[in-house]
Formats: sequence, C-alpha cells, structure tokens
Amino acid sequence: MSVGVVVIGRNEGARLGKCIESVAATARTVVYVDSGSTDDSVPMARAKGVAVVELNMHLPFTAARARNEGFRKLRELEPNLAYVQFVDGDCELAGDWLKKAALFLSLREDVAVVCGRLRERYPERSIYNLMCDIEWDTPAGETKACGGIAMMRAASFERVNGFRADLIAGEEPELCIRLRALGWRIWRLAEEMALHDAAMTRFSQWWRRCVRGGYAFAEGAALHGRPPARHWVRESRSAWLWGLGIPLASLIAALLAGPWMLSILLVYPLQIARLALRGQRKPLDNWARAGFLVLGKFPEMLGQIKYWRNRLGNKTNTLIEYK
Repeated sequence: MSVGVVVIGRNEGARLGKCIESVAATARTVVYVDSGSTDDSVPMARAKGVAVVELNMHLPFTAARARNEGFRKLRELEPNLAYVQFVDGDCELAGDWLKKAALFLSLREDVAVVCGRLRERYPERSIYNLMCDIEWDTPAGETKACGGIAMMRAASFERVNGFRADLIAGEEPELCIRLRALGWRIWRLAEEMALHDAAMTRFSQWWRRCVRGGYAFAEGAALHGRPPARHWVRESRSAWLWGLGIPLASLIAALLAGPWMLSILLVYPLQIARLALRGQRKPLDNWARAGFLVLGKFPEMLGQIKYWRNRLGNKTNTLIEYK
C-alpha cells in the first residue's frame, strides 16, 4: 500500500535513528523535517537514505509547519501517495503499525485519521513520564481527535489544507475539527502504535508542558468554541475556575468574613479524592494522576493568560517548549 512517513525533530540524537529505522522497512517513502538541529540529526537521516527538509528557521517555527512541509515533500516524491503517517523523532513505531493502519483506512473509506495506543517508553523513570503514559491510555473506537502520531488519508489532509501552521500547540485536534465538519471520522485502534520518549525528569518540564496545554485550550476555544464544536471550552473554563477563580474567591471571602473562609480551599483535596476514586488503574497511579490533574490547573491558567495577553497585544505566538 502507498504509505509515506513524515518524521519531524530537532536534536533527537540516537532517538531519531531508532525512529527512522522503525519506519524505513515498511514505508514507501520517508521524509525527515529538521528544525534547526545542532547535533548530527541531518547527516544521520541522510545516511539512512531518507529525504531531508531543513526548515528555514528565520520563519516562525511550529510542529504544524514542519509537518506541512514534510507532507509537501512527500507529494513531490510520491504524487499518488494514499496515506501519510506523521511521527515525532522521539518516537519509535511498532513494527506492524503501518500495515494495520493502512489496511484499516483502506477498508473504512469514511475515516480520515487513524491512531493507536501510544505508550511512554520509560514510565518508571519519573512521575512525569508516567503521567504521559496515563494521559495517552484512551478508549479505542471513534473519537474526536488524534495526537501528533497518526496516519491520515492524504486526500483528506489536502482537502482541509493540512495543519494550521501558526498554532504552537493543539494543531492535531484543530485539524480533526475541520475534517469532521466535512463528514470524515477519526478512529483510535486498540493496536500498539508507538513508543514515545518524553524524557521528563524535572517538575519544571511538566509545568511548562501544562502551560502549553492551557495556551492550546485558550486558542482552540477562541477558534472553534462556538457550537457545534464547542472545542476546549470546558477545559478553558476549568483552568480559570480551579487555577484562579476558587483561590481568588477564597481570598476575597477571607478578607471580608474572616480567615475561616479559607476553608473553601478544601475543595482541592476533595476534588483529588473524587478523581482518584474514579480512576481505572492501580490505586497509587490513580492518586498520582488525580493530584497532577488538579495541580495542573494552575499552569494551565497561566497558559490561558499568556494566550490572551499575546492576542490582545498583537504579539507573535512563540513555542512553549518543555525539553
């Protein structure tokens, strides 16, 4: 089957080599898009026989732009390409994923995007890696969106003009909204798709990742918050409520009625307990996930503020990187 792969990355080192090796044997054509690496990523990719696109870093960089340029290069090399698999350079695809995903798309002509189970390679190395692995453990079946690792029908991708290149995060769900508006469906299989190496070992990395998430929620709601999509409206409101609304309300109440009103803040441990008791994994993982979900509302709120500050000040969006 006519499947091409777009790999994007910057300074991924040995991880990039493993990524390319995981797709080169089964993909018809592989394109690597490099975003200003200072290591040996570009010569390594060329040595492995894949086409390389080096982005002009004088232009604003986003992962969405990198994927779009990789797809354009694929089209040049394979004009009749049927499917494109997008993958990040810190991931390694499962050996049979490309064949399974392409077969699914060939049998389901109503589906534009298919993804599978993405796992964190080293969840035991840090609590932050574990949170990623839990985050990606979502139900199989029809879904509203995919992540950055997914196979797409090339014609559908072109029909909506690809990713919005100006989005610094959340470009995949935004693309899926436009695809679904045209009647296409998004599907997640229970099959193993890829291993991801988040390499998060510090609290500051996790914090910045959550700030980026809050920024994406705000921008997504601004773009598609009206019905019927209501994209990320609930997530944005949740960030404002838990990250700012409740603390501010408790402080004002304490100033007006006395310090005992700070007891309003007990809603946080109660929310953690509620989420933990609803968890589907082992108890320790459930409590950890619940705690980080609640704590994450604070950096998400800061991401919301960053988005609106940029928008109202007509500032250019810049990447929020955590690695």
